[in-house]
Amino acid sequence: MFRAFTAIALLLAATAAGAQQSVELRWGGDAEGGAPFVEADPRNPDRVVGFDVEIAALLAEGLGRSPRFVQAGFTTLDASAARGDFDVALSGIEDSPARRSRLAITIPYYEFKEILTVRAADGARYRTLADLRGRRVATLGATLAYDLLLAAQRDVGIVPVTYEDDVHPYSDLAIGRVDAVLLDYVLAERGVRRNPGLMNQAAAVGVGYYVGILARENSALRDRMNDILRQAMKDGRLEAIFRKWKMWNDDQPALYARLTGADVGVSETVSAPDVTSGWDAAMRYLPALFRAAGITVVLSTLSMAMAVLLGAAIATGRVYGARPVQIALTSWVELIRGTPLLLQLFVIYFGLAAVIQLPAFLAALLGLGINYAAYESEIYRGALQAVPGGQLEAARTLGFTEMQTLRLVRGPQAFRFALAPMTNDFVALLKDSSLVSVITVVELTKQTSIFAANIGSWVVPGAMCAAMYLAMSLPLARYARRLESRWRR
Repeated sequence: MFRAFTAIALLLAATAAGAQQSVELRWGGDAEGGAPFVEADPRNPDRVVGFDVEIAALLAEGLGRSPRFVQAGFTTLDASAARGDFDVALSGIEDSPARRSRLAITIPYYEFKEILTVRAADGARYRTLADLRGRRVATLGATLAYDLLLAAQRDVGIVPVTYEDDVHPYSDLAIGRVDAVLLDYVLAERGVRRNPGLMNQAAAVGVGYYVGILARENSALRDRMNDILRQAMKDGRLEAIFRKWKMWNDDQPALYARLTGADVGVSETVSAPDVTSGWDAAMRYLPALFRAAGITVVLSTLSMAMAVLLGAAIATGRVYGARPVQIALTSWVELIRGTPLLLQLFVIYFGLAAVIQLPAFLAALLGLGINYAAYESEIYRGALQAVPGGQLEAARTLGFTEMQTLRLVRGPQAFRFALAPMTNDFVALLKDSSLVSVITVVELTKQTSIFAANIGSWVVPGAMCAAMYLAMSLPLARYARRLESRWRR
């Protein structure tokens, strides 16, 4: 009887969930992208506003459903749409051959131009990408602008710098960390408004389109959405949305005429998809992944060396220092351990920019080194205190000074105790180095993320990234175990 009631309850719950989904249009977006795309309403943070929010509402109305927003990181929208986490993603998503080869893509609802933003003082000097030979140009990873910069890197030798958001590229341009920014003009206009010392160049570097993305099996739903979008283009509802958000321009009527007048699909507005297998793409990205892995190894090794030296000094001060020194060092350790590494990286790189503009690699090195020094100091302090007191008393009896006791008796034994946790920390630091991508250091995980976004799949890039991390961490762990075994004997 109990089993029968349980089965009925599960059936009713599943039916209710299905009914709820059928009356809702779950749409995904990234509220961190901000206005005019999707942002939290300043007057009511529980709701979102933006032109993509209104387009989602337009689609939901046409489908006879109610819209429900689902937050997702911008770089994960493709994977989430393919998984079915929501029905459609709308968040300033650019059309691309890779997306159309793996997902169901709506017709474009907005055409945009990629433009250069430079400092006003450099406006006459940097008009095109060719003028920026050898210069640093910022953009967002896995975008049309990023692809254009990669081509320019090969052709004219510019240096692409990728960011996680569209705010800091422009603020870094204003203070001179980069020489230009290449992004779509919607973001460029907002960046110039926030930073009065910047200007946008008039010439377009490229043209792209905003689209909605759905799981490939949802092509029937995509077709219904296309019909709704075409009708909204004809009756002026899309124009009203973009005028409300001050985004309407002369490019849109020509786009809408192509899509509605000839009743054509997206394939007539953009180039045909270049479908390549994941392994073929992997061969093209392999050199970039190896370069990124090299950055990861160098950064992790230098950061660990800094952490070991600084951690040893802090531990020594806490064990041997005067009471005020012990209190100060303990407070510092607790401050570092009690705050996130990500926050520390932001403070060092962006927060201190008004005082000192650290290069991204140096800021990453300092952030990782200082953070892990706090944890290393606790390991070394515990190891120092683990040395038997009798040995310390014997050293004093033999006339050793405190420094000699530390260098010849206590230190070597403490290092043996600390070796295993030190190795664990180095492996952990190797993986935590992935966080430095937020301050524009393109290490292995960031390069893999760009690779995955560009081909529309995490399977091959993820496998390659995991293999590279294992190749870096396993030899270290094996060497540490051999060292421990030799010291025990």
